[in-house]
Amino acid sequence: MGESTSRWAEITGGNAGERYAARFAELAASGADVHGEARLCATLAPPGARVLDAGCGTGRVAIRLAELGYECVGVDMDESMLAVARSRAPGLVWVTGDLSALDAGALDAGAPAGDPAHGPGAAPARPFDLVVAAGNVIPLLAPGSEAEAVRRLAAVLRPGGTLVAGFGLDAEHLPMASATVGLAEYDAWCAAAGLVLERRLATWDGDPYDGGGYAVSVHRGRG
Repeated sequence: MGESTSRWAEITGGNAGERYAARFAELAASGADVHGEARLCATLAPPGARVLDAGCGTGRVAIRLAELGYECVGVDMDESMLAVARSRAPGLVWVTGDLSALDAGALDAGAPAGDPAHGPGAAPARPFDLVVAAGNVIPLLAPGSEAEAVRRLAAVLRPGGTLVAGFGLDAEHLPMASATVGLAEYDAWCAAAGLVLERRLATWDGDPYDGGGYAVSVHRGRG
């Protein structure tokens, strides 16, 4: 676990799970499309692929992908969000964890990071075909932990695997007064982790990026 508090925890107090779930339930009831992230992910990896929903929150993306035939694992630090995810999909693996201290072995079994079962002699962790970080996960990490989080996410990918992340680049697209992460530094973190930018989009629906305040970045590992 990281020592500093995430920006998400500072904003929400760590008890936003039910409120967050209710907001998306209202959107869905109004006819809004709440599955854009999962739909894009389904174009990046075939059904049956192993997917890590990093910063999974209430599990909206992972649950939808599981319905589409993907093998999904969700990880988040916010227990209030994970409580909702576990109640909605108890058959999926939901892990409490800090992305900047990600334990690949724990992701296999849903055990806490540092569990003795994942020490010396444990079976090798299975890599993921795709890691998705939706919902402003990257800019809401603890300050200073972002590069290490990206490195850890890249490390759990198979060779040639894909990391897709969408986040706001200005106050209009973030729950804070200013951006905490820019595309140039995010790309640099990905490059340092062995990932190459494949394409950049303006939305999860696949619109080309036009320099606006929100971007979805698709990076792929070297095969």
